[in-house]
Amino acid sequence: MTDLQKRSLLKFAAISAVAAAALVGCGKKEAPPPAPVAAPAKAEPLKIAFAYVGPVGDGGWTFAHDNGRKAVEAAYGDKVVTSFVEKVPESADAERVLRDMAGQGNKLIFGTTFGYMEPMLKAAADFKDVKFEHATGYKTADNMRTYDSRTYEGAYLAGVIAGKMSKTGTLGVVGSVPIPEVVRNINSFTLGAQSVNPKVKTKVVWVNEWFNPPKETEAATALINGGADVLFQNTDSSAVLQTAEKMGKRAFGWDSDMTAYGPKAHLGSAIINWGPYYVKAVGEALEGKWATGQAWWGVKEGAIDMVSIAADVPEATKKRIDEVKAGLKDGSFAIWKGPIMDNTGKVLIAKDVVADDKFLGGLKSYVKGVEGKVPGN
Repeated sequence: MTDLQKRSLLKFAAISAVAAAALVGCGKKEAPPPAPVAAPAKAEPLKIAFAYVGPVGDGGWTFAHDNGRKAVEAAYGDKVVTSFVEKVPESADAERVLRDMAGQGNKLIFGTTFGYMEPMLKAAADFKDVKFEHATGYKTADNMRTYDSRTYEGAYLAGVIAGKMSKTGTLGVVGSVPIPEVVRNINSFTLGAQSVNPKVKTKVVWVNEWFNPPKETEAATALINGGADVLFQNTDSSAVLQTAEKMGKRAFGWDSDMTAYGPKAHLGSAIINWGPYYVKAVGEALEGKWATGQAWWGVKEGAIDMVSIAADVPEATKKRIDEVKAGLKDGSFAIWKGPIMDNTGKVLIAKDVVADDKFLGGLKSYVKGVEGKVPGN
């Protein structure tokens, strides 16, 4: 075979191979490239709003609630967006604020004072897709529930200290608004004091507001001038403690640790930790498990405590505080266990009977040892 013939044969073979490959390609479609996988859409954060009756810097009630709001942010990060409006009055204006919060897309709204109950009920009726939570109230709806802290437990603990530390046997309480919650706290404070000093008596001056430092100062001054050497309060500012500091008497912090406002006067602070409840409530909303109802948390749930007890309080008294807290946690101790009399001699709770929450929620009279009469009753 000549070189020319060989070259022709190789060329023919190469052309045949190309043609064969082309024929194979015609019978088989090339697979398209895989479609890009779309990233799952990120859920919109839950918008949460808080309505506060006082300023966040009150050092007491509203300050404690705002710490709870911050606990929610720390727990859930970018899953939530929180906001608040402070100094919302307990009036028709509260309804306007609550409706505005709902209109801005907030799906969980907390109202943090008793006087928001009726305004919140009205707003809840018109915003069925919003969950409402009302602090210290007793009315609920399908999309509105209540929550509260057993502040009377902190009041009792303060009373144990007050009864031991008072030199005159006369205690003073600056009362805010004469509703069962406040009456219950005044009485529990007195019962705690009587547990260590049965002869103690309690004077009360009402200011008819939750937050009014000038009025609180006037009330505290009147109590001290009336013989009280240890003061307690159910108001939201640090004015009572500061007044005691200026006048050389002793007092307690309320709702938050108020040591810094009157370090010489300060005997201890009955604090509320709203964080555990707020974190739980928000978690239920995020998980679709939120439901109406009523919650009332105390020492047992970590919502109430007595902190920063003064160094000069006797060790035996501090030990008694620890014993009471342990008993409240495990249910072995009851503050409201009979016999308990009112200050007119009437039996409120019979011997060995433990008051239920319904009784505690409707208190309208003072226990034995508290002077005067509850306004309006």
